[in-house]
Amino acid sequence: MGGDIKFDGEAIEGRRPEEIIHHGVGYVPQSDNVFPSLSVEENLEMGAYILDEIPDDAMQAVYDRFPILDERQGQKAGKLSGGQQQMLAMGRALMLDPDLVLLDEPSAGLAPDLVDDMFDRIDRINDDGTAILMVEQNAKQALRRCDRSYVLVQGQNRYEEAGDVLLNDSEVRKQFLGG
Repeated sequence: MGGDIKFDGEAIEGRRPEEIIHHGVGYVPQSDNVFPSLSVEENLEMGAYILDEIPDDAMQAVYDRFPILDERQGQKAGKLSGGQQQMLAMGRALMLDPDLVLLDEPSAGLAPDLVDDMFDRIDRINDDGTAILMVEQNAKQALRRCDRSYVLVQGQNRYEEAGDVLLNDSEVRKQFLGG
């Protein structure tokens, strides 16, 4: 199997991360997604490392979206809760106002009571015009939000539909969603 990775009509495979960032793509890894010895503010600044100067409105936009980060600006990221670290990682990815954010398992490691809040925040990011490409273990939560969903079986694309269509597909529910 082969193929190209394109964003906005331009091939980006093999490009250095800073080149991909310049194309408007942000990324939030599943784990180890903050710099624990740096402060919240320093972590956010790392999200804009390609700029000579960080616009004040970029930092403020993240603080407006995640007010707890504003309260914890000087705190070391390693001292934040898991949910707060996830917010920080998402905030860092948003520092350059990307057109697309890649999210790798955004609910992984979160306390169950924080999962809904995290998905609501992802919804708001998307509602504000940022496209989201998400890999997510919590399939039901993800499918409720997806315009387009893919189910892979042994590395092959088996299903491709709108999220609500897959949620209501009896075969998909039986095989992948616990009935």
